Amino acid sequence: MSLRTQSKSHRSAPKSELGLHALTLITFLAASSVPAPLYPLYQAQWSFSAFTITIIFAVYALALLFGLLFFGTMSNRFGRRPVILLALIIQVVAMGLFLLAQGSAWLIVARIVQGLATGLATTALASALLDLDQKAGTTINSISPMIGMGVGALGSGLLAQTAPAPLHFVYVLLIVIFIVQAFRTLMSVETSAELASERWYPRLRMEIPEEARQTFLRVAPINIAVWSLGGFFLSLMPSLIGEIAPNQEQVLGGGAVAALTLAGAAAVLKFRNQSARTALLAGSLAMIVGPAIILGSIHISNAEVLMAGAVVSGLGFGAGFLGAMRSVAVLATPQQRAGLLSAFYTESYLSNAVPALIAGFAVQHVGLFETATVFGAVIIALAALSFALTILKSAPTSMEQKS
Repeated sequence: MSLRTQSKSHRSAPKSELGLHALTLITFLAASSVPAPLYPLYQAQWSFSAFTITIIFAVYALALLFGLLFFGTMSNRFGRRPVILLALIIQVVAMGLFLLAQGSAWLIVARIVQGLATGLATTALASALLDLDQKAGTTINSISPMIGMGVGALGSGLLAQTAPAPLHFVYVLLIVIFIVQAFRTLMSVETSAELASERWYPRLRMEIPEEARQTFLRVAPINIAVWSLGGFFLSLMPSLIGEIAPNQEQVLGGGAVAALTLAGAAAVLKFRNQSARTALLAGSLAMIVGPAIILGSIHISNAEVLMAGAVVSGLGFGAGFLGAMRSVAVLATPQQRAGLLSAFYTESYLSNAVPALIAGFAVQHVGLFETATVFGAVIIALAALSFALTILKSAPTSMEQKS
């Protein structure tokens, strides 16, 4: 690969830039979970089914995957800052579509546009954070999905209960935040020291360096498990809570997602200075126990037990995702970084969307509780496989120990 060096310094204000890009990433991911607590209100207003909710959820993740697969390496050629700015502009359009929505079709279109924006932003922001500080960048990349989705779901649920115009206020707030972040990004410096000089065009790109492939496969079960659980919470959980605790869907729906993701953030902070192997083992165990508690709570119709299961699962979410990302992130050069992160996030968001979409079909034929039981059992099995693979690996590699 031919490279040209950027003339502008990208190290002039690393701490402020870390904060800028971390906040932008968190806000993108917060916006992704904002609609979840609002689905019961949309359903009441427009009379669509639980299956339609899974469609609205899944098209977001599939659009995000399209952005990752075809545009994920664009920041290697044009720089992180221009791609982040483009993503912010598209995201403002998506929030405007939510604000003006007049039916479920509007929500589907809005989620597609939002997914494209988030796909563009994800690898550019993740790469920018790693450009600035590899260790801090890995921690921020691991913790941002948990904080973002937790704050987005909880804040949306609370605003739906307390704010005027519950289906509009949150999107006005997000539009303002994204516009502010766009101006701040415009004033920031480029973080990538080198840009590829070769001609770039959109094409399917998943670039896993040969030295990273074995590790990528070994951590796949836990990464698939944690993102499948995230899909479970954002697609089926609102309907399940509606069955367990009627008339509390907004608060409990947002609270369950927040319990999962904020516990995940706490786990990232707890394990950030420990080895990837330790994080993987702890995450796998928690991902066995937590979903088992959730399944039990569903069958005894107990919201308090469900929230406890969400917290335990969240610990597994955070530790497992951190361990997986830390294992692979150190195995790429700066020029390989965006391609490897595109592949990693592609696996993550496929795991987030496809099982949820299958579950949406299954609910129509075998029932909500039965589908949730099978979904949870598959997640537990994947976590058990991850635990076994991590134990069987005789010792962490020197790269993992240094990470």
